[in-house]
Amino acid sequence: MQPNNHNHIEYLDHPADVKFRASGETIEEAFEYAAIAMFGAMIDTDTVRLVTTLDIDLDADDCEELLYDFLSELLYLFEVEEIVFGRFDVEQIERHGDLYNLRAHATGEKIDLGRHRFDVGVKAVTFHDMLIERTDYGYVVQVVVDT
Repeated sequence: MQPNNHNHIEYLDHPADVKFRASGETIEEAFEYAAIAMFGAMIDTDTVRLVTTLDIDLDADDCEELLYDFLSELLYLFEVEEIVFGRFDVEQIERHGDLYNLRAHATGEKIDLGRHRFDVGVKAVTFHDMLIERTDYGYVVQVVVDT
């Protein structure tokens, strides 16, 4: 997914944190746009060079937990590896028995304070008001991140 396609992202009013909705034709695309929305709250993702790709493979009990874990993993990589991401490719989300599995790639670069200007500091992903909904047009996910 290209980071400059922001018509799939809507930031919603929230008194203290960042709340957004992301939509896609598939659940994988909606997860991709949710990741873009989270990083878009922190930084202009269009300034991120796409030079380093990390693989992500996660299992969870349900799709909400999978979304939470996916965004939390990206936030962890941002904080620990000091990488900002500008592109996310969710290859698949599948159910295997009792678990849901996500395989994805996140692409970006090491933080460069000379080029990357940070807006909001995201501390954590929350389950508060989280929503994953199938619509006539695909999927919508809603997330609140703690700032």
